[in-house]
Amino acid sequence: MKITIVGCGNMGLVYARSFLRYNIVTKEDLLLVEKNVSRKEELRLLQIGEVVVPTDPMVTESDLMILAVKPQDFPALAPQLQPMLRPGMTLLSIMAGIRMSSIEEYLSHRNIVRAMPNSPVEVGMGMTGFCAHPEVPADRVRKVENLLATTGRTVFLDDENMLDAVTALSGSGPAYFFYIVKSMIEAGKKMGMDDVTASTLVKQTMLGAFQLVNNGSKSLDELIRTVSSKGGTTEAAFQVFNAKGVGEGLTEGILRAEQRARELSK
Repeated sequence: MKITIVGCGNMGLVYARSFLRYNIVTKEDLLLVEKNVSRKEELRLLQIGEVVVPTDPMVTESDLMILAVKPQDFPALAPQLQPMLRPGMTLLSIMAGIRMSSIEEYLSHRNIVRAMPNSPVEVGMGMTGFCAHPEVPADRVRKVENLLATTGRTVFLDDENMLDAVTALSGSGPAYFFYIVKSMIEAGKKMGMDDVTASTLVKQTMLGAFQLVNNGSKSLDELIRTVSSKGGTTEAAFQVFNAKGVGEGLTEGILRAEQRARELSK
């Protein structure tokens, strides 16, 4: 398989390294598209793949092209990419907010898969929602799914509109957890702990709690009840959470994120 990655920033390089780690592609068959002279030299020093310009003839030989550029840069780059596409080439877009219809219009190409990964793909623990243009054959969709799965778990969506919900829930989701972890660590420090002690307690608590959610048989409500006791410390904390509307605020925030994703995709 020959793969071209257009846009070799953080996310593009995550996929490049993941494909090499799983022996999906060789360095010789992995093309990194970059126009900036200084950035091209930086990529060459990484020795991950062949560094080329968008109009290099080798791009045309690719089986898959990953569009990982910033959404605002895509319209200017599209005229250079369009002549390089073959009918049998699959496009995998991880550009936030750009719908498949727009990609089809810019590139005159329908063999498109659109994905929304989140930041934990960097450590192979990502969550990626993806959908495909109706004209993409099922076998090609499965191949793309296998590639995305090298960075974590995947979910296929029949409706592209659901990618806005994916963006709000799992795309932005890590930041919600970082926010909660930060708040808990700050609480520990206010109770007299040093930063290292508070961080260790909170991080391990979060990790252990996740394992109970992921591997246990109890529902979330049951898990909450196992930690809570009438008149106890957990109940005291939840009284404040409920009074402050913490749960409702989190839900409303995620719904607002989905609304913003819809606005951006227009």
